[in-house]
Amino acid sequence: MKKYLLIVCSVLFLGVSAQNDQKARMILEQASKKMQSFQTISIAFTFTMENAKMNINEKNNGTLLMKGKKYQVKLPEMGMLVFSDGQTVWNYMKEANQVTISSAGDAEQGVIDPNTIFNVYQQGFNYRFLEDKTVGGKTISYVELLPVDKTKEYSRMVAGIEKDKQLIYSLVTHGKDGNQYGIYVSDFKSNQPYPDGEFTFNKAGYPGVEIVDFR
Repeated sequence: MKKYLLIVCSVLFLGVSAQNDQKARMILEQASKKMQSFQTISIAFTFTMENAKMNINEKNNGTLLMKGKKYQVKLPEMGMLVFSDGQTVWNYMKEANQVTISSAGDAEQGVIDPNTIFNVYQQGFNYRFLEDKTVGGKTISYVELLPVDKTKEYSRMVAGIEKDKQLIYSLVTHGKDGNQYGIYVSDFKSNQPYPDGEFTFNKAGYPGVEIVDFR
Protein backbone atom coordinates (compact mmCIF):
# COMPACT_ATOMS: atom_id res chain seq x y z
CA MET A 1 0.00 0.00 0.00
CA LYS A 2 2.81 2.42 0.85
CA LYS A 3 4.27 2.13 -2.66
CA TYR A 4 0.95 3.02 -4.29
CA LEU A 5 0.42 5.89 -1.85
CA LEU A 6 3.71 7.47 -2.84
CA ILE A 7 2.91 7.01 -6.52
CA VAL A 8 -0.38 8.85 -6.19
CA CYS A 9 1.12 11.52 -3.95
CA SER A 10 3.50 12.29 -6.78
CA VAL A 11 0.59 13.09 -9.07
CA LEU A 12 -0.35 16.04 -6.90
CA PHE A 13 2.27 17.84 -9.02
CA LEU A 14 1.64 16.94 -12.64
CA GLY A 15 3.99 17.53 -15.56
CA VAL A 16 3.41 16.29 -19.11
CA SER A 17 5.01 16.44 -22.54
CA ALA A 18 3.74 13.48 -24.59
CA GLN A 19 1.78 14.24 -27.78
CA ASN A 20 -1.76 13.28 -26.85
CA ASP A 21 -5.23 14.76 -26.41
CA GLN A 22 -4.64 18.52 -26.57
CA LYS A 23 -7.38 19.39 -24.08
CA ALA A 24 -5.95 16.94 -21.58
CA ARG A 25 -2.46 18.34 -22.20
CA MET A 26 -3.64 21.89 -21.53
CA ILE A 27 -5.41 20.91 -18.29
CA LEU A 28 -2.38 19.05 -16.93
CA GLU A 29 0.16 21.69 -17.95
CA GLN A 30 -1.88 24.49 -16.40
CA ALA A 31 -2.14 22.54 -13.14
CA SER A 32 1.60 21.80 -13.19
CA LYS A 33 2.47 25.46 -13.80
CA LYS A 34 0.12 26.62 -11.03
CA MET A 35 1.50 24.15 -8.47
CA GLN A 36 5.11 25.08 -9.24
CA SER A 37 4.37 28.78 -8.77
CA PHE A 38 3.95 28.42 -4.99
CA GLN A 39 6.83 28.84 -2.54
CA THR A 40 5.21 26.45 -0.06
CA ILE A 41 2.27 24.07 -0.26
CA SER A 42 0.12 22.49 2.45
CA ILE A 43 -2.43 19.82 1.51
CA ALA A 44 -4.84 17.81 3.64
CA PHE A 45 -6.09 14.70 1.89
CA THR A 46 -7.88 11.40 2.29
CA PHE A 47 -6.10 8.28 1.06
CA THR A 48 -8.39 5.39 0.13
CA MET A 49 -7.97 1.77 -0.86
CA GLU A 50 -10.91 -0.14 -2.33
CA ASN A 51 -11.36 -3.65 -3.69
CA ALA A 52 -14.95 -4.51 -4.63
CA LYS A 53 -14.37 -8.26 -4.92
CA MET A 54 -12.72 -8.47 -1.50
CA ASN A 55 -15.15 -5.98 0.09
CA ILE A 56 -12.30 -3.66 1.14
CA ASN A 57 -12.99 0.03 1.68
CA GLU A 58 -10.30 1.76 3.73
CA LYS A 59 -9.83 5.47 4.35
CA ASN A 60 -6.93 7.29 6.01
CA ASN A 61 -6.37 11.02 6.44
CA GLY A 62 -3.03 12.66 5.80
CA THR A 63 -1.14 15.87 5.15
CA LEU A 64 1.60 16.94 2.75
CA LEU A 65 3.89 19.96 3.20
CA MET A 66 6.37 21.16 0.58
CA LYS A 67 8.94 23.94 0.61
CA GLY A 68 11.22 23.89 -2.41
CA LYS A 69 12.92 20.49 -2.37
CA LYS A 70 11.91 19.89 1.24
CA TYR A 71 8.76 17.93 2.09
CA GLN A 72 6.85 16.18 4.85
CA VAL A 73 4.15 13.51 4.55
CA LYS A 74 2.08 12.46 7.57
CA LEU A 75 -0.41 9.58 7.70
CA PRO A 76 -1.05 9.28 11.45
CA GLU A 77 -3.76 6.63 11.14
CA MET A 78 -1.29 4.41 9.26
CA GLY A 79 1.56 5.32 11.62
CA MET A 80 3.63 6.63 8.72
CA LEU A 81 5.77 9.80 8.61
CA VAL A 82 8.17 10.87 5.86
CA PHE A 83 10.54 13.83 6.12
CA SER A 84 13.08 15.22 3.67
CA ASP A 85 15.35 18.26 3.89
CA GLY A 86 16.12 17.97 0.17
CA GLN A 87 19.22 15.81 0.70
CA THR A 88 18.20 13.14 3.21
CA VAL A 89 14.92 11.22 3.55
CA TRP A 90 13.62 9.79 6.83
CA ASN A 91 10.79 7.24 6.61
CA TYR A 92 9.31 6.49 10.05
CA MET A 93 6.91 3.63 10.81
CA LYS A 94 5.25 3.91 14.21
CA GLU A 95 4.28 0.23 14.56
CA ALA A 96 7.92 -0.88 14.40
CA ASN A 97 9.25 2.35 15.97
CA GLN A 98 11.77 2.32 13.15
CA VAL A 99 13.11 5.01 10.85
CA THR A 100 14.91 4.23 7.60
CA ILE A 101 17.28 6.84 6.21
CA SER A 102 18.13 7.21 2.53
CA SER A 103 19.47 9.83 0.16
CA ALA A 104 16.97 12.01 -1.67
CA GLY A 105 16.38 10.68 -5.17
CA ASP A 106 16.97 7.04 -4.23
CA ALA A 107 13.87 5.50 -5.84
CA GLU A 108 14.69 2.05 -4.43
CA GLN A 109 13.72 3.22 -0.97
CA GLY A 110 10.13 3.82 -2.10
CA VAL A 111 9.89 7.47 -1.14
CA ILE A 112 8.99 10.60 -3.05
CA ASP A 113 11.89 12.19 -4.90
CA PRO A 114 11.60 15.98 -4.55
CA ASN A 115 13.95 16.49 -7.50
CA THR A 116 11.59 14.78 -9.95
CA ILE A 117 8.14 15.21 -8.41
CA PHE A 118 7.17 18.15 -10.61
CA ASN A 119 8.14 16.26 -13.76
CA VAL A 120 6.99 12.75 -12.87
CA TYR A 121 4.71 12.51 -15.89
CA GLN A 122 6.85 14.16 -18.54
CA GLN A 123 7.21 10.82 -20.26
CA GLY A 124 5.83 7.30 -20.15
CA PHE A 125 2.12 8.10 -20.31
CA ASN A 126 -0.62 8.56 -22.86
CA TYR A 127 -3.54 10.66 -21.70
CA ARG A 128 -6.97 11.86 -22.76
CA PHE A 129 -9.69 14.15 -21.48
CA LEU A 130 -12.70 12.29 -20.05
CA GLU A 131 -15.29 14.80 -18.82
CA ASP A 132 -16.16 17.85 -16.74
CA LYS A 133 -18.28 16.98 -13.75
CA THR A 134 -19.79 19.01 -10.90
CA VAL A 135 -18.69 17.68 -7.50
CA GLY A 136 -19.65 19.51 -4.32
CA GLY A 137 -20.34 22.68 -6.25
CA LYS A 138 -16.98 22.57 -8.04
CA THR A 139 -16.38 21.81 -11.72
CA ILE A 140 -13.81 19.03 -11.94
CA SER A 141 -12.02 18.12 -15.19
CA TYR A 142 -11.07 14.44 -15.35
CA VAL A 143 -8.09 13.21 -17.35
CA GLU A 144 -7.12 9.56 -17.86
CA LEU A 145 -3.42 8.64 -17.87
CA LEU A 146 -2.34 5.30 -19.35
CA PRO A 147 1.20 3.98 -18.82
CA VAL A 148 3.09 3.19 -22.00
CA ASP A 149 4.93 0.41 -20.13
CA LYS A 150 2.31 -2.33 -19.92
CA THR A 151 4.30 -4.17 -17.22
CA LYS A 152 3.37 -1.52 -14.65
CA GLU A 153 1.38 -2.80 -11.67
CA TYR A 154 -1.47 -0.44 -12.47
CA SER A 155 -3.55 -0.15 -15.64
CA ARG A 156 -4.52 3.51 -15.51
CA MET A 157 -4.85 6.67 -13.40
CA VAL A 158 -7.63 9.24 -13.42
CA ALA A 159 -6.71 12.76 -12.30
CA GLY A 160 -9.35 15.28 -11.29
CA ILE A 161 -8.39 18.96 -11.66
CA GLU A 162 -10.50 21.76 -10.21
CA LYS A 163 -11.30 23.76 -13.34
CA ASP A 164 -11.49 27.29 -11.90
CA LYS A 165 -8.45 27.12 -9.62
CA GLN A 166 -6.37 24.70 -11.75
CA LEU A 167 -5.53 22.67 -8.64
CA ILE A 168 -5.50 18.91 -8.16
CA TYR A 169 -8.75 17.60 -6.66
CA SER A 170 -8.32 13.84 -6.85
CA LEU A 171 -6.18 11.05 -8.25
CA VAL A 172 -7.30 7.43 -8.52
CA THR A 173 -4.90 4.62 -9.45
CA HIS A 174 -6.39 1.37 -10.77
CA GLY A 175 -4.15 -1.56 -9.84
CA LYS A 176 -4.09 -4.73 -11.92
CA ASP A 177 -4.68 -6.70 -8.71
CA GLY A 178 -8.15 -5.19 -8.36
CA ASN A 179 -7.12 -2.62 -5.77
CA GLN A 180 -8.08 0.99 -6.39
CA TYR A 181 -6.02 3.65 -4.63
CA GLY A 182 -7.22 7.24 -4.37
CA ILE A 183 -6.15 10.60 -3.02
CA TYR A 184 -8.84 13.22 -2.48
CA VAL A 185 -7.72 16.71 -1.50
CA SER A 186 -9.86 18.28 1.25
CA ASP A 187 -7.86 21.44 1.93
CA PHE A 188 -5.14 23.35 0.09
CA LYS A 189 -3.01 26.25 1.33
CA SER A 190 -0.09 27.96 -0.36
CA ASN A 191 2.76 30.29 0.58
CA GLN A 192 2.44 29.70 4.32
CA PRO A 193 5.61 30.06 6.47
CA TYR A 194 7.12 26.72 7.56
CA PRO A 195 10.40 26.45 9.52
CA ASP A 196 13.02 24.08 8.13
CA GLY A 197 12.67 21.92 11.24
CA GLU A 198 9.35 20.64 9.85
CA PHE A 199 11.28 18.71 7.20
CA THR A 200 13.78 16.79 9.35
CA PHE A 201 13.41 13.80 11.66
CA ASN A 202 14.32 14.54 15.30
CA LYS A 203 15.07 11.21 16.98
CA ALA A 204 14.75 12.83 20.41
CA GLY A 205 11.00 12.85 19.88
CA TYR A 206 10.89 9.06 19.33
CA PRO A 207 12.42 7.30 22.36
CA GLY A 208 13.97 3.92 21.56
CA VAL A 209 13.61 4.36 17.79
CA GLU A 210 15.52 1.86 15.65
CA ILE A 211 17.58 3.59 12.95
CA VAL A 212 18.31 1.81 9.66
CA ASP A 213 20.64 3.84 7.46
CA PHE A 214 20.69 2.88 3.75
CA ARG A 215 23.04 5.66 2.66
